[in-house]
Amino acid sequence: MNQDRLYILWTNADPVTSKLMVMMYAKNSLKNGWWKEVTVIVWGATVKLLAENEEIQQEFREAAERGVEFEGCIACAQELNLVGEMEALGVKLWKWGPPLTELIKNGEHLITV
Repeated sequence: MNQDRLYILWTNADPVTSKLMVMMYAKNSLKNGWWKEVTVIVWGATVKLLAENEEIQQEFREAAERGVEFEGCIACAQELNLVGEMEALGVKLWKWGPPLTELIKNGEHLITV
């Protein structure tokens, strides 16, 4: 287990929660040295939110500039016909089911929102 890496599984597409929890915590975690690495996993309805909401896209860009990594569920992006939009934003798309299972089994630091 990497003690200095945090994963945030982002599934809640509420814009307020996305801005004031997911993005705020991810950005401040790196800024304040709480974690050395932060990866946000974009999954489910958040794929659509990120693709369509300009305010959340701005929060995303600020977080990415601070070093937050963004990866996403390719199956979700395909189902929502948003693969191109995710790739244009720089979200790395994967089949996240098996890696998420491994993170959980290995006791990695994971927040689900």
